[in-house]
Amino acid sequence: MSAPPTATWRIVIGNANLFSRVVAMIGAGAILVRRWGKSDEPPAMGLTPNIPEARPQSIPTLKMPTAKGWEPGHLPTTAPGLSVNAFASDLLHPRWIHVLPNNDVLVAEALQEAGPVKTAFDYAMISTMKRAAAVGVSANRISLFRDNDNDGVGEQRTVFLDKQRQPFGMALIGNDFYVGNTDGIVRFPYEEGATEISAAGEKLVDFKPGGHWTRSLLASPDGKQLYAGVGSLSNIADNGMQVEEGRAAIHVLDIESGESRVFASGLRNPVGMAWEPTTQTLWTVVNERDGLGDEVPPDYLTSVRDGGFYGWPYCYWGKTVDDRVPQDPSMVAQALQPDYALGGHTASLGLCWMPAGTLPGFDEDGMVIGQHGSWNRSNLSGYRVIFVPFEKGRPSDRPRDILSGFLAPDEKYSYGRPVGVTIGPGGNCLLVADDVGNVVWRVTGAD
Repeated sequence: MSAPPTATWRIVIGNANLFSRVVAMIGAGAILVRRWGKSDEPPAMGLTPNIPEARPQSIPTLKMPTAKGWEPGHLPTTAPGLSVNAFASDLLHPRWIHVLPNNDVLVAEALQEAGPVKTAFDYAMISTMKRAAAVGVSANRISLFRDNDNDGVGEQRTVFLDKQRQPFGMALIGNDFYVGNTDGIVRFPYEEGATEISAAGEKLVDFKPGGHWTRSLLASPDGKQLYAGVGSLSNIADNGMQVEEGRAAIHVLDIESGESRVFASGLRNPVGMAWEPTTQTLWTVVNERDGLGDEVPPDYLTSVRDGGFYGWPYCYWGKTVDDRVPQDPSMVAQALQPDYALGGHTASLGLCWMPAGTLPGFDEDGMVIGQHGSWNRSNLSGYRVIFVPFEKGRPSDRPRDILSGFLAPDEKYSYGRPVGVTIGPGGNCLLVADDVGNVVWRVTGAD
C-alpha cells in the first residue's frame, strides 16, 4: 500500500473548493512561468507541421475550463451556410453515437471514473476534472432516440441497453449488436426496430480497464472483422511495459472464428476510427503524450497499416525520441510517421467519413473530427468540430471548422465538449455528441 497523505494534504482535501482554488493558482503560476518571454506557438497542424523542441515539464501544466453547459437559446457556432439544433437533450455524458439501418440513433452515455490517488498531482488532477465534469459516476447505458415525424429531433427515447461497464463503441453486423465496454467486447442479439435489448450479452474479448478507458468499435466494410481501439494505461508507460501489454493498440476480431489480435500498435490512445472508401484504408485519430509542451507532440490523424508500429512510448511523430522513456532502438527504427497533425493536446476523439456535399459549403470528401479539448497546455486547444478535406485517398489541405463556440472567450468556462461524430439519418446531416452540454447536436444546411 502507498503511504497515506500528509496532514497538510488532509486539510486541503477536506475543503474541495479551497483545494480547487489552490490548484488553479498553482497552475496559473506555472503557466505564466512557461509563457514568460516567448510568443504563443503556432498550432502544429497539417501534413508538414512545425513541431517545437520538447520542453519536459517537472510539474505538468493543468488547465481546464469549468463546465457550464448551454443556456436556453445558446447554440454552438456553425460554419457559414449551416444550422444546428439539439437532436437529443438531457443526457448524462453522451460520448458516442451509432445510427442503425432504420435511422434509430443510439447514444452511449459513460464517464471516466476516478482512479487511485497516489500523489499531490493526482489530487489536483481529480479536483480539476470534477470541476470540468470530466470524471464522476458513469451512467453505463446506451439510449435510443427515434425521430418519428422527421423534424430533426429524436422525440421518442428509450433505454436501449443498460448495466454496462463504461460503454463506448457500438457496431451492428447482421443481427448482432456489439458494444465496446472498457473491459471488453460484448455481443447481443438484435431485432430490427427493437427499442431495447433485454437478452444477456456474450463477452467475446477481454480488455484491461482503467487509464484511457474508451473502447471504440468499427466493423470492416464486408462485416467479417471488428476493429477496437484500446488506449494506454498511462502517459508514457510510467509503470513499465508489462502492464501496457495489449494496450496503445488497435485490435481486430475475426467474427467467424472469434479470434482477436493486435492489428497495429504504438498508438497511445486511438479512439475514433473510419474507413476511407476509395482505398478501403483504415484511419484513426490518436491522442499523443503529455508533459513536453503546448504543441509537443501533436495529436494526429493517420492511416493504419496491419502490423504497423507508431512509436509510443519510445518516440513520436516518426522517430523523434522521448528521452523520458527507457529506450529500445529497434522499436524506434520501426516507427511509422503519422499522416496529418491535429495540434497539441486537442484531444481529437471523434472521427467519421463525410462524403462531398453532405453539408453545404463542404464540397470535398473528407474526415470530420470531434476535438474534445485540452486540459494540459497554457492556451486551450480543440473544443471544436473540424473537417479535413481528402483527395486521392489522403488529406489534402488545412482543416476547417464545422462547429465552434464550445469554449468561453476567456477560457474560463466550457459550454460543451464535442466527442463522437457520425453522419445522421438520411445522410444529409451530421450528429455530434457533447458530453458537457449533455446534448447530441444535429448540423444541417441553413434554411
